[in-house]
Amino acid sequence: MMKIDTGNIDHFYDKAYDWIIDKGPSLILGIILLILGLWLIKLLGKWMQGGMHRKDINPSLRPFLTSLILITLRVLLVLTIMQIVGIQLTFLTVLIGGIGVAAGLALSGTLQNFASGVLILLLKPFVVGDNIIAQGQEGTVTSIQIFYTIVKTFDNRTVVIPNSKLSNEVIINISREGTRRLDVEIKFSYGIDYQQVASIFNQTVDEFSDCLKTPERRIGVSSLEDNGFKANLNVWIKAHGFTDTKLAFLEALMKNLKLGGVRLPGMPE
Repeated sequence: MMKIDTGNIDHFYDKAYDWIIDKGPSLILGIILLILGLWLIKLLGKWMQGGMHRKDINPSLRPFLTSLILITLRVLLVLTIMQIVGIQLTFLTVLIGGIGVAAGLALSGTLQNFASGVLILLLKPFVVGDNIIAQGQEGTVTSIQIFYTIVKTFDNRTVVIPNSKLSNEVIINISREGTRRLDVEIKFSYGIDYQQVASIFNQTVDEFSDCLKTPERRIGVSSLEDNGFKANLNVWIKAHGFTDTKLAFLEALMKNLKLGGVRLPGMPE
């Protein structure tokens, strides 16, 4: 019959008792702080969701930002608890730091696009549906993703632009204000009566339904040259559909000038 070494058992109990006395308070404190910290982080997540909803942050960005912040806080909480309990993190810290540096170098361009995408969704220099000019392209924003933005040009091309290009360079938002000014400048010979030209300009604006009443139109002579003068018209129209409105307005203006007997440049005598 095998004998049990009571001395070893007593030694084990003594070691366990000493460990509990030494580490027990910090372990209990760590467990309490862990439970409390997780509960507070959960409350913070609910508060963030409500705050982002009230501030109208892009819906596609809300879950990502919430998850990113909550995961970061949970990791920091666990690392803090491990320090309180007395677990050494020197090797783990070095390992995590090395992995972070390597990943940062490998994904530098991607991370830059990611950060730029977050800034665009938060600061909203443009939103889906805006007409913009960026990277030599003019068109309508159809989608804003975390890493890139999709623009559909007016001749029906799909352009994918990295977000880092949009956050670091000039963007012209040509539809945000809702209206745009249409500028028309036509050269006439001095034999043409300017008052007649101005009258036809006003008539065309009054007849054209897409011309806005405010801001007020502006008509005048923009320059005097050796062989004639240039008449200038500024009128406001809606930003969306600007090109179509411009084409239709110029057609109507040309028709009224001809009906009024005003000879346009290049017309035969």
